[in-house]
Amino acid sequence: MNFKAIFLLPVFFFFAYIHTNALQAGFDKADFYKVLESGKINEIDFQLGILNQTKIAEKEAYTGALLMKKAGMITKSKDKLDKFKKGRSKLESSISNDNSNVEYRFLRLIIQENAPKQAKYHNDIDKDSKMIRSNYKSLSSFMQSTIIDYSKKSKALT
Repeated sequence: MNFKAIFLLPVFFFFAYIHTNALQAGFDKADFYKVLESGKINEIDFQLGILNQTKIAEKEAYTGALLMKKAGMITKSKDKLDKFKKGRSKLESSISNDNSNVEYRFLRLIIQENAPKQAKYHNDIDKDSKMIRSNYKSLSSFMQSTIIDYSKKSKALT
């Protein structure tokens, strides 16, 4: 191996590390939950753009939740259903891959409690609510605060 290759290899890895951290730094969980709660379509699209550029482990679950939220704001029935199904698939896949992730269950609970009856997406409300309650103390202070804020509007988390 020549001198240039030996010198450039660590430089390459350093910049790759910096780039990955910069992408993760663009995502803010507090902003995500604000948009999920109040979200206007342009705010949801902005968050989806940020998520598209990140490498965070929760990317699919967050994207799925935002797509389902966005589906509720779309006027065309076919587009609404397609967007909801795509989001549901992403969130459910994330839950299947990490069945013990309480935050994923919290996201699903939020969506299910607010989904229209026609969506037929209400089957896991009790199960998710119980899981969130039983694991609440093990969550980060941010997630505990987020759950408390949501519980003020929730029927399942009273």
